[in-house]
Amino acid sequence: MHKKLNISDIGYGFFTKNWGLSIDNHASLNCSHNTDDDQNVVNKNINIAKKKLGLDKSKLKFISQTHSNQVAIIDKNNFSSTVEADGSITQDKDISLAVLTADCCPIFIYDSDINFICCLHAGWKGCLLNIVGSALEQIQTIQSNVNKIFAIIGPCLNKANFEVNTDLKEQFVIKNSNYDKFFTNMKKTKKTLFDMRGLIQFQFNKNLVNNVYHINFDTYENENLFFSHRRSTHDKTLPTGRMINIIGFKNNI
Repeated sequence: MHKKLNISDIGYGFFTKNWGLSIDNHASLNCSHNTDDDQNVVNKNINIAKKKLGLDKSKLKFISQTHSNQVAIIDKNNFSSTVEADGSITQDKDISLAVLTADCCPIFIYDSDINFICCLHAGWKGCLLNIVGSALEQIQTIQSNVNKIFAIIGPCLNKANFEVNTDLKEQFVIKNSNYDKFFTNMKKTKKTLFDMRGLIQFQFNKNLVNNVYHINFDTYENENLFFSHRRSTHDKTLPTGRMINIIGFKNNI
């Protein structure tokens, strides 16, 4: 939880990999069913996270993440359906929203009138396709006053460890020439570093949303706190688990 934000009506959390029940590569708060982890243990881990936020009675909605810019409206009509998207929005006070991450960026959006909550999963593909813009376009139909919209950007792969090739950089620059400043060419190592967190901030600001806060932890660097798909790939310790990130309406449960 961000120390500058005190929201009594919303419970939210970007969880670490700790304080769960999973073992081995999934130790310990793995919340992904798309792993070879014990499914009963995964369910218990999810319940641990919900209870920690005071959302244990809330109905938690996971989406089928596909690295897209699709953002779905979730309500009682599609809650039990499989929804392929990388973002979700709800106004239903009985529903909480979740995404799973292990280097990609989890993002929460809400408004000060507590009309809605939104949860996004953004990797480089989501950034390229501007999932932030897609979400805000839908949010405008709910809350038109951008000064009342708040965003929190969670732990993710930070620039120092986000090496990409020049072809990827070119894809971004072709999309928007302003994106060039979020890539740094390292002359000594001939590597290009991508500032995903900075680009996401830029996309919010371009949509006139300036109430943007950061939980600025690097998932790669902080091995004792976070699962990291890239770190596990480099260390040859795959498979790895996934952290859960949850936002919900707290006082209506």
